[in-house]
Amino acid sequence: MTDVLENLNYLHGKPAVSAKFKASNQDFIVNEVLGFEFAGEGEHLMLRIRKNGENTSFVANELAKVCGVKSKDIGWAGLKDRHAVTEQWLSVHLPKKNVPDFSAFLAQYPSIEIVATDWHNKKLRPGDLAGNEFAIRLTEVSDVEALKARVALVCDSGVPNYFGQQRFGHDGNNVSEAKRWGRDNVRTRNQNKRSLYLSAARSWIFNHIVSERLQQDCFNTELAGDILDETGMITAALAGDNALPTTDEAEKLEQSILDQEPDLMALIRGNRMRHDRRAIVLKPDSLNAQWDEDSVTLSFFLDSGSFATSILRELANVEEVERQF
Repeated sequence: MTDVLENLNYLHGKPAVSAKFKASNQDFIVNEVLGFEFAGEGEHLMLRIRKNGENTSFVANELAKVCGVKSKDIGWAGLKDRHAVTEQWLSVHLPKKNVPDFSAFLAQYPSIEIVATDWHNKKLRPGDLAGNEFAIRLTEVSDVEALKARVALVCDSGVPNYFGQQRFGHDGNNVSEAKRWGRDNVRTRNQNKRSLYLSAARSWIFNHIVSERLQQDCFNTELAGDILDETGMITAALAGDNALPTTDEAEKLEQSILDQEPDLMALIRGNRMRHDRRAIVLKPDSLNAQWDEDSVTLSFFLDSGSFATSILRELANVEEVERQF
């Protein structure tokens, strides 16, 4: 698979360390944190699902069959990777509270467990989460001491808050399609594709603004006209159809990247996307490393919308093990 992030700059220089990732599902453990309490009543059955080697969409569709509802009646806060062990909440709209017997379903799919249940008065929707807890194991680390040094750097300074490879599709197909739609003025009623390509377009432009700041050595230095978030971090554009709110040097830098992507900007403007901002630095919370000969297990928490792969990219040249199951 083509690495569409290959040409983006690094904060700490490109790592010389190599390592392997996802040799097994247990090498990538994700626990979703919603950050709010359920009402304990309402029409939505909440299921805390632990799954091993299954993606969110598959589990949601199978749950819909068991519960006798449509797929649209299943809600989730975030999509989770297939090649992983993950825990997340799913909601099922059951206005009559006819809770099915899940025993046959669980027997059919031993890779799926229901670890907790509750009731709530709202359906879960994408983005309804505080973040995720990660436990990631890297194996066949080529230089343990060098990786320890990189971990210390990331703990101290963070990493570029890049959108990860998965945002852009296989071999960057989502970006290619977004450019085609912008160039050909494609109109569609398919909300999923429209959302996918708009998200890829804005993420692509954001990544290149961040990379340009690294190139110009102003990643950690405020430019005239910069906009900071509520925590005091420098932000970069999530492009919209309205004018950039930055001014002076910051506006000049961001506008130069927008001007390089006329097709993506045509798509964004044609869909009347409104400008937003995103911090350019990502600092993992409670980053911890446990070593075992030539492997390391990294544990940390990331806020919603952040990518664990952006942490890994700055630590090592990580080769994801190809698996066909």
